[in-house]
Amino acid sequence: MTPAARLLTRVTYGLSQLPRVAWYIGHGYALRRLSEAARRREGAKARPRAKTDAPVPERSRLYADMAALFMQDLANVEAGIYPLPADHDGSLVELLHRSRLFFEDLPQIHERRKRHAHNEILNEQTRGRRPRYYLQNFHFQSGGWMTEESAERYDTQVEVLFNGSANAVRRQALPPLREVFAGRDQRRLALLDVGCGTARFLDFVKQTWPRLKVHGVDMSEAYVRHAKRHLRGRARVSFAVGKAEALPLPDCSHDAVTSVFLFHELPPKIRRQVLGECARVLKPGGRLVLVDSLQRRDQPDYEGLLELFPQNYHEPYFLSYIDEDFGALAAACGLHHVRDVKAFVSKVMVFDKPA
Repeated sequence: MTPAARLLTRVTYGLSQLPRVAWYIGHGYALRRLSEAARRREGAKARPRAKTDAPVPERSRLYADMAALFMQDLANVEAGIYPLPADHDGSLVELLHRSRLFFEDLPQIHERRKRHAHNEILNEQTRGRRPRYYLQNFHFQSGGWMTEESAERYDTQVEVLFNGSANAVRRQALPPLREVFAGRDQRRLALLDVGCGTARFLDFVKQTWPRLKVHGVDMSEAYVRHAKRHLRGRARVSFAVGKAEALPLPDCSHDAVTSVFLFHELPPKIRRQVLGECARVLKPGGRLVLVDSLQRRDQPDYEGLLELFPQNYHEPYFLSYIDEDFGALAAACGLHHVRDVKAFVSKVMVFDKPA
């Protein structure tokens, strides 16, 4: 890359990423102010604050580590690992619409958190249609994962939680995929994304490998509908509604399997089943890439943050996740643990299936 091209790349990257980071940090600031105002109104009736004896990083440290993530993201672009990313956040009208949905749901989230209510999704209409662990108000949000409104709010909620860095975290799964796709005809390869949600990660996959065959599986019809709309016009893309612990796919059918922000929301038993299913559908010589939260001992001065997270949000399986030994789980499924790479408050876990 010439100096002029590098300068243009950096300017273009900054002009695309800095405004969206500011947008979501602003949402986070407003969220904290509204939460504090609610606590003052409730006084002695307010729910006790979350507590931990473990170290919690200062906000300045979090911002510094987030900046390091974006520098790595830019370095990946400059190295030709993937192109300058298009976040496809939509028009200003769409952004404002999703922002309104986000703020409108906050009072209901606050009430659920105060009452520790998280089972509104379990009713006569949903009972038996999905596994019990899935029918919860994760993060105390309205609709759980089951409604159109939940799917519309999701990307804003995640970006606010990550201060606008969630997409940059997702893109850190692309370098380990590049390692196994390099020199191969992408038209002959297939990738599966488990728990694909609204297909934000698959969007970056298709930006990088437009002729690659990709398939997304998610348990929510609403999220799959949003995923299809998000990737409309893209060739060789398909989606299915199905359980990650019983993938509706044949053995050894995909060259790569990915999953982003899913495993911390699975009970331990289901976590093992899903990992086994990922190994089953992976071809010999294929690669599994997981992106999820940091775990204990990954970054000692972040451990208080990990302990506070499930206290502030309804995340019933998070504490079991942060103590899980994924290397041992993978080995039990016939996978080889290649490496872990930290990505701000998350990490990328890479596994290979022996040829």
